[in-house]
Amino acid sequence: MKTCILFIAAFIAFAIPAAYAEKGAYLDGVDFVQYLDENTALEEIAAGNLDTYYFRIPAERLEDPSYRENLQVFESPGGFYSILVNPAESDTFNPFSMRDVRYALNYLIDRKLVVNELMGGYGTVMVSNYGPHNPDYLTILDKIQSINFQYDPQLAKKLIAVAMLDAGAVMHDDVWTFDGEDIVIRIFIRSDDPIRKSMGEILGTDLEEIGFLVQRDYGDLNKAFVTVYGTDPANLEWSVYTEGWGASSALVKYDQTGLAQMYSPWFSNMPGFNNPGYWNYENKLLDNLTQVIYAGNFASESERADLMRAATDEGVREAVRIFVAAKNDLYVASKGTSGLVNDFGAGIPTRLSLINAKTDSDHMRIGVKQIYQGSWNPVVGFTDYYSNYIWSTISDPASFRHPYTGEILPHRTSWTVETAGLESSLTIPNDAIYWNVVDQKWSNVDSNATATSKVTLDYVFGTWHHGRAVDMEDLLYSVYFVYEWGQDAGPDDLHKDSEFTARASQYVQTLKGIRQVDANTLEVYVDYWHFDDSEIASWASVWSSVPWEIHAAMEEIVSDGKASFSKSGATSRSTGWLSMIIQKDAYLIQEYLQQFSESEFLHPFMTESDNVQYRADRYDASSQWITDNKHAVISNGPYRLDGYTPESRTIRISSYDGGYPFPVDEASSFEESLAPKILDVDWQQVIKRGDESEITVLTSNADSVRYYVTDARGNLTETGIIQVDSGMASVKFDSASTASLAIGAGDIALFALSDSVLRAASHTVSFLAVDSASALPEVVQENTVYEKNPSEYSWPFLALAGVFIAIMLYAAYRKERACKASRKINL
Repeated sequence: MKTCILFIAAFIAFAIPAAYAEKGAYLDGVDFVQYLDENTALEEIAAGNLDTYYFRIPAERLEDPSYRENLQVFESPGGFYSILVNPAESDTFNPFSMRDVRYALNYLIDRKLVVNELMGGYGTVMVSNYGPHNPDYLTILDKIQSINFQYDPQLAKKLIAVAMLDAGAVMHDDVWTFDGEDIVIRIFIRSDDPIRKSMGEILGTDLEEIGFLVQRDYGDLNKAFVTVYGTDPANLEWSVYTEGWGASSALVKYDQTGLAQMYSPWFSNMPGFNNPGYWNYENKLLDNLTQVIYAGNFASESERADLMRAATDEGVREAVRIFVAAKNDLYVASKGTSGLVNDFGAGIPTRLSLINAKTDSDHMRIGVKQIYQGSWNPVVGFTDYYSNYIWSTISDPASFRHPYTGEILPHRTSWTVETAGLESSLTIPNDAIYWNVVDQKWSNVDSNATATSKVTLDYVFGTWHHGRAVDMEDLLYSVYFVYEWGQDAGPDDLHKDSEFTARASQYVQTLKGIRQVDANTLEVYVDYWHFDDSEIASWASVWSSVPWEIHAAMEEIVSDGKASFSKSGATSRSTGWLSMIIQKDAYLIQEYLQQFSESEFLHPFMTESDNVQYRADRYDASSQWITDNKHAVISNGPYRLDGYTPESRTIRISSYDGGYPFPVDEASSFEESLAPKILDVDWQQVIKRGDESEITVLTSNADSVRYYVTDARGNLTETGIIQVDSGMASVKFDSASTASLAIGAGDIALFALSDSVLRAASHTVSFLAVDSASALPEVVQENTVYEKNPSEYSWPFLALAGVFIAIMLYAAYRKERACKASRKINL
C-alpha cells in the first residue's frame, strides 16, 4: 500500500498548555511485531500475546458471536483497491496506450463480485478515487452516481476490438497480434493480499477470454516498488498492477491532493513518476484542474465542487488508474486495552490511539502486517501505509484533523488568519524574506510585493528527542529546503528530486515570504485562499519533523550522489533510497555530522552565523544519538524510537518523557463518535410505472437522507434530499417519477448524512419496474402461493421466472469465479 506526503505539509492537533508534560503518553512503550498472516495475529490476540493488530481481520473469522466475547471489534472505513494501467507508448505495441482500451477495463472488472464475494460484503463499489466514507465523496456524489459501470465482458470485448482493429492489430487463432507478434499483457499481482491476488487472477482470465496472452507476475510491495514504480513504463515490464491503498492519514474535510495524487502527472504518482529518464504520462487538463484545487484558486465552495467534478470526469475517462472497491475494515483488540480512537480516515492505527491507549501493564504489543517497507525520510519517504502509522506517533504535527469531522485543529501552533480574498491582496512588509535560489541567501521581498493571505503562527516548540530545544532555526531550514528543492534550476542542479521537486514547486509558487516576529512567532505570506480560514492556516503552516542538522546531513548525502530522497530517484541514479532507520544510512548521516562539527560547517540558511557553539552542540547531539541508538530517527512526538531489529522484524518505541509539551489526556475526548447509520429500509420491490411509490428509511445519528434512483437502462432518473424526523425519512415518488422509469431492474442508492460528523452511511436497494399489475405473477401481487400447473402460468410470469433463473445462474457463476480464485490462493 502506498501513500504520498509532502515535506512541507501541515498536520494539526490540540489546545496548547503552558508547561511540559511528565510523560508523552499513558503507556511506557509499544512493540510493533510483524505478523504476515492475519489469522495468526487474531489467535495471538485471543491468547493474550498481542494487544491489537494494525491490519484488517478477515470478516469470516469474526462471524461467530462467541469468538468475539474476549475481543473488541472496531469497524472502520479502510483503504481501497485500484487497478493501475500502463499507458506508455513503446517500441512494442501496447494496447493500453489507447484510452478506449483502458476505459473498456471498467466493464471487465466485476466490482460487485469483488465486494460481495472476495470482500465478504465488507466494502462498497468505487468508480472514482473517492469512496463513500470520504467527506468529498458528497461533493461529487452527483457525478459518481451518473457513472454506471456494470460488469459486461461482451461490451468490453466490443470496445477493445474496435480500438485494436483501428490500430492495426489482428485477431489470429483467437489471439490478438500486431505485426505478426502475439500481444502479451503482464499483470503484476500482489500475492501478499488474498483479495488482490483474486482480483488479478480473475482479471487475467477475462483478458485471456478477450484474446490476450496474459503473463502473471507475483510479488509484494517491495517488489512492486522495483517493478512498477521503479521502472520506465516504456519498457513494458508491467501492464496492469493490482494496487492497494491504506487510509494512513486522518479524515480530511476538504481534500487538496486526492485527485492530484490519483489522476494527475504533476504529483509524481502516475506512470513515469516524473523521472526525467522515463516515459511519462501527460494530461494537461488534469494537471490544470488539480493544481487549481491544490492551490485554492477557486472563488467559492460551489466552484471548488465544479472543479472536482471535472477532474473526476477526466480521470475516469482516462482510466490510467481504475478504482474498484473501498474497504470496510475490521480491527480487533484485546478486552484489556482501552482508549483506542477509531478515526474515520485511518481506523484505530491513528496517532491518537497510542497517545490515549491504556493497558494494565502500561505496555502494548501490536502486530503489524509489514514492519518495514519503503524508506524513512521526511522528504519522499514514508510512502507506505505501514511506516506511516509508526512515524505518526514519533513525529508531532503542527496541526491535525478531527478524527470524525476532518476539521483542522491547532496543535504545535496557534494562528491568526488575515486574507484579502481572490479579488484583492495584502501588502507584504519590506522586512519579510524569501530564500533566493540564485544568490543562495535570504533576500528581502520586493517593496511592492503582495500576497492573498497572511497567517501569524505562534509556536509551542518543546524539545527534540535528543534533548535539544526545537527552535526557529528548524523552521527556517524547512522553508529554505522547500524553496531550494522545490525549483528546478536545470540539468546541473544537484538540489532537486524527480518526485519531490514536481510537487513542492506548486507550493513554492504560492509562498511569497516569511517574517520572524520573535523567537516563537512567524508570519507567513501566501497566494492561497480558501473559504475555510483553517485551511489557509494549514497551507501556510511551517513546521519541521526532524532537527535541521539531520536534514542538512541528508541533503548533502543526496547532493553528493550517495543516496536519493525518492525511490524513482534512487533507481535512476543507481543509489540507495535514504532511510534514517537503517543502520548503514544512519552511520552515513553521522559521518556528515562529524564533518560538519570538525569544519564548523555553517549552512547557507543559517542566520546565526557567529553562533559556533550552538551549531557544534546540535551536530554532536545528533551524532551521539546515532552512536547510542544505531539509527538517525530523531523527532518531537509523544514517543521516541528505541530501535529497529530486522532479525525479529520488531520496532520498539517508548514514551518521550520530560520534553513533550502536552498532557497525556489530550486525545481522551475522541474516544467515541456518533456516526450516522441506516438501520432499516422499507420499500416496494415491484413498482408499477405510473403509480405512486414510497420508501421509508430508519436511521440513527442522521439529519438527512440523500437518494439517487437509477433505472434498468442505467439512467439517473431522480435525486433528492429528505430531512430526518425522529429517526425516520420518507421518500415519496409521484406518478410522473415512476412513469419515467425504464422497465426492468433498477436501484435506489441511499445516503444517511449528519451535520456534525462527516461520514455518510450508504445502502442500496433494488426494485423491478413493470408496466402493469397484470404483468406480475400472482405471488408478487398478492403474496400468495400458486397452485396451478406450470403450463397454466401466463407468459409474463414465465418471462419473469426465466429472468430470475438467469440471475440466479449468473450469481452462481460469479461465486464460482470467486471460489476458483480463492482456491488458487490456498494452494
